[in-house]
Amino acid sequence: MKGKQTVWDMVRSLAVIGVVVAGIYMFIPHDDKADPTRTVDYRVETLTARRAAPYPVAAPVGLPEQWRATSVTFERKNANAWHLGFLDPQQQYVAIEQSTDASQKNLAKLTQKAAPTGRTQQVGDRAWERWDGEKYDALVRQDQGYVTVVTGTGSFEQLGAMAAALEFKQGQ
Repeated sequence: MKGKQTVWDMVRSLAVIGVVVAGIYMFIPHDDKADPTRTVDYRVETLTARRAAPYPVAAPVGLPEQWRATSVTFERKNANAWHLGFLDPQQQYVAIEQSTDASQKNLAKLTQKAAPTGRTQQVGDRAWERWDGEKYDALVRQDQGYVTVVTGTGSFEQLGAMAAALEFKQGQ
């Protein structure tokens, strides 16, 4: 008899716990439609990279608020690699990649295996090479001692908008 009583006590305890959990779930606000993308502040990393990199580091100025920075890194030991990723207003990914390694192997990595099209895209006073890829497209500029890539899932128009917003600075 005592065994049956213990089982019923456990069942009642579980039922009470279930009611409490359901109540907490119902009354604590949660947003199932919330955007899980984390936005990052890239100002400190930009200043650090501009002091350390042997080339003018590119960062956007004056982008509309709908462009959200999602990732930033500077790796001095990895060919002074600068990375700054964004989601554009259409929720497409656009990234700025810079490096002192302009090898074909590194360009394939930075452009996500896009290939040169032989065409250029004029953005302000700079001509960028258009690279076309399966998933990512890219605008590529090879300057003396470094390469700059604007790449992502966004259209060439969005990549051009990012390239137009870039400010190249060094040593601040």
